[in-house]
Amino acid sequence: MTQETGVTEPETAEPETAERAPEVPELEVDVDDLPGGLAAALEAVLMVTEAPVPVERLAAGVARPVPEVSAVLEELAAEYRGETGARPRGFELREGADGWRVYSARAQADVVGAFVLEGQSSRLSQAALETLAVIAYRQPVTRGQVSAVRGVSVDGVVRTLLARGLIAETGQDPMTGAVLFGTTGEFLDRMGWTSLDALPPLAPHLPDVEEAIGLDPSSALLRGRAEDGSLGPTE
Repeated sequence: MTQETGVTEPETAEPETAERAPEVPELEVDVDDLPGGLAAALEAVLMVTEAPVPVERLAAGVARPVPEVSAVLEELAAEYRGETGARPRGFELREGADGWRVYSARAQADVVGAFVLEGQSSRLSQAALETLAVIAYRQPVTRGQVSAVRGVSVDGVVRTLLARGLIAETGQDPMTGAVLFGTTGEFLDRMGWTSLDALPPLAPHLPDVEEAIGLDPSSALLRGRAEDGSLGPTE
């Protein structure tokens, strides 16, 4: 007869095998076998995107390593600019804060603006520029704090900037519960920047939000971009 001791032997745990995601996902076709190869495959993907795409996602889509895809994107961007001997294109490939995207060439801004807007002004209003400047330099900031700096209500302008995708809600003020606003990747793309580190050194000359004094130089930040139409239609 077997005597029961009441002691349960610990179960032997099976060793866990750390699964590493493959660096390059499998694709049913090899892009090198398609007309134009990798470069054409990237162009096809970029033509159907409605927002900037990170290079990692592009690499996954064409099943190629990130360094290889980055190099081809740089080559395409140079080709579109006419740096390889071909004529400059009416579009350009740029890398912004959120990734790569095809844009109409800046040199064609007047033509594109006239076609899309049908004669409407493509500039942001002075109020929108000043509000955007305050948010850019003082983010995260509440609507009330922006109003205090500008000395007027900014409700309508904030709605316009939200609709344009230049600013977004980023959270809530822990003290008041008011919505906090900040700039977006779209804002950086329109400015031609990759991060907020590119902001001109104007901030030391701006008042603290708490002081709520006037903001005279704010539009200097964005006036140039507004004049070339890169920030979109006027409010």
